[in-house]
Amino acid sequence: MKTSILKKNILAALVVALAFTSLSSCSKSKSDPSNNVIIKTDTVVKPVYALVWSDEFDEADIDATKWGFDLGNLGVNNEKEFYQAKNAAIANGNLVITANKELVSGQPYTSARMKTQDKFSMTYGRIEARIKLPMGQGMWPAFWMLGANINTVSWPQCGEIDIMEHINANNVIYGTMHWNNNGHVSYGNTTMSTPADYHVYAVEWDSKQIRWYVDDTLFQTGNIYGNVNNTGAFHLPFFILLNLAVGGDFPGATVDESILPASMYVDYVRVYKQTN
Repeated sequence: MKTSILKKNILAALVVALAFTSLSSCSKSKSDPSNNVIIKTDTVVKPVYALVWSDEFDEADIDATKWGFDLGNLGVNNEKEFYQAKNAAIANGNLVITANKELVSGQPYTSARMKTQDKFSMTYGRIEARIKLPMGQGMWPAFWMLGANINTVSWPQCGEIDIMEHINANNVIYGTMHWNNNGHVSYGNTTMSTPADYHVYAVEWDSKQIRWYVDDTLFQTGNIYGNVNNTGAFHLPFFILLNLAVGGDFPGATVDESILPASMYVDYVRVYKQTN
């Protein structure tokens, strides 16, 4: 069980540690006066981040000033859950989103989908969460972002950044970006992890790139510089989502009901702005 003091100490240490995360490298040249040859020395530009928004989930209830809920079955991806707010709660310093075998409005399962839409959005920065995931056929937890203009331009024109997706009981973590370029297009990659353990899933996003990390290990970079390939959506504000879907096109139609109820545990969500 974590305490508020421990998490605040971790947070303070992380702010310092982030100052040493590499962003990009460049080369400088200088002359060696002893033999008139050119010596190249590499320098590294390191981002310095400042915390601008977070939820440590240390309160008794979910903070309604930070999070709202999508409710019902949203009619996407052939998912089988009915989303309701009561499937999300705070326990022992974690946000806990639980999928249940429960028939509601014709859907065989219930779960929760939370979002910061109309409460918090941002353009560029480091967005991270420490999460432990459920393992089992039909589970589809995600930590992701959508363009804040989705209600105006719809999807995929608004853009989508999937910071972390996981399906079923394997060890594969997915990081993906979706947008519109004469129709829906996507770019993504995967990495191996131990999803049943806590890991920090993050993107670092600036005007040139989106970079995906698990525990500060880079596993994908997406180029958005100069709106290449019509990536202009990724230079606008995005809001954050956390959800646990059940079934659907990605994990498949089969759900292992023996694992239910199943939960994803979110220790914290933190957002940083680069200050240098």
